[in-house]
Amino acid sequence: MPSALTAVLLAALTAVLVGTVRTDGYFTDPAGLSWWYAAAWALFAAAVWCLRRVPARHAVVLVLAGGVAVAAAGLVAAPRTSTDAFRYAWDGQVQAAGTSPYDHAPADAALTPLRDDWLFPSGPACGGPDLAAVSDGVCTRINRPRVHTVYPPAGELYFLLVHAVSPDGVRHKALQTGGAVLAVGTTLVLLAVLRRRGDPRAAACWAWCPAVAVEAVNNAHADVLAVLVSVAALGLTVRHRSAGGGLLGLAVAVKLLPAVLLPGALAGVRRPRDAARTVLTAVAAVAALYLPYVLLSHSSVLGYLGGYAAEEGYDDASAGNRYALLRLVLPDAWAVPAVFAGMAAVSLHVIRRGDRERPWSGALLVTGTAFLLTTPGYSWYALLVVALVALDGRWEWLGVALAGAASYVTGRAVPDAGTTAYALAAAAVLGGAALRRARVSRAGVRTGSSRGSM
Repeated sequence: MPSALTAVLLAALTAVLVGTVRTDGYFTDPAGLSWWYAAAWALFAAAVWCLRRVPARHAVVLVLAGGVAVAAAGLVAAPRTSTDAFRYAWDGQVQAAGTSPYDHAPADAALTPLRDDWLFPSGPACGGPDLAAVSDGVCTRINRPRVHTVYPPAGELYFLLVHAVSPDGVRHKALQTGGAVLAVGTTLVLLAVLRRRGDPRAAACWAWCPAVAVEAVNNAHADVLAVLVSVAALGLTVRHRSAGGGLLGLAVAVKLLPAVLLPGALAGVRRPRDAARTVLTAVAAVAALYLPYVLLSHSSVLGYLGGYAAEEGYDDASAGNRYALLRLVLPDAWAVPAVFAGMAAVSLHVIRRGDRERPWSGALLVTGTAFLLTTPGYSWYALLVVALVALDGRWEWLGVALAGAASYVTGRAVPDAGTTAYALAAAAVLGGAALRRARVSRAGVRTGSSRGSM
């Protein structure tokens, strides 16, 4: 009975996700789109809850089958709430032509011969809200077309690979298909790790999460590649420090965010040699991936990174919606120093007291704390948090991913939705920690009573 009910809930979740990605309401009806998100997350929660009663041998099949169905749901429409995939496609095309993606912005006239009608439409096709003008009568689907790319080298290599293996005219489907393959691949890696050190049912927190269908597949964010490599790195670093560190460096070179996993990878490490092997191989991997682009590029390989940080308000708390929770209790000028102090404290705690056998537990604490302190406005960043929840099992941290979606979509209709959602996520994390502490305390009391009665 639990297996059948879980399967029914998965079918309903898949149907709602299909409706979600087919709803083109990001610009026209963000409130309506938010209700689709809410329904998907409610069904996701119900399905994961139901899975707890499913026998382990059946649960693995359900997790994998549901993961395939959820990923497939993201393929039924073009990217709906993000245009990042169009920049990926352009960067791949530029590299295939023998040009460094760091040397020219998409609007640069030097790249005019590479333009096609899909990424650079003209005339009446330029009327959409997600299109930017680049010249008279010509527009582009690429966001920020007048700035250089911001993506690290392993990400750029992924864009080139997708371009190289894609048939002509496939357009966005190539990157979406790549996202689906990587999402299912992440589920497989999670199941492999959890079979040895956890409960395979927890992999459903990733495999069935609505954020996977929407952000990893439909919007085809490269974060999913970084997540796959990060999960493999944390699973490997328990026994193989150098290999785990190398994979962690590869993840950082896909998307810089996985750098926050380093304290988790060093959790409980007492020998300096082991710590050095992890850190140095990670640094070496990043350097090795950057070096060819440094040698081939005439412009900085950091691209628009500094401008992006300023644009998003990370360097000036008063300039945007970053650090929203801290700014509720601290002056704006204190927010950035508070983030550094908070992250340093949590990182040191994880390194000193973390579980060497479960590096993902400390990684979740550090990564989740970073999100609660900085309150990012882009929902796909939290894909990393979702995967760490699947490894560690502390479901309450999923509120961080839900808060990112509320900030990105619902915030367009309700201005304070992001701050409220992050506050609720923080409350859920604190509540979950308190419940677990109380459960451990009660178990200790019962054990002590049993010993005393003997």
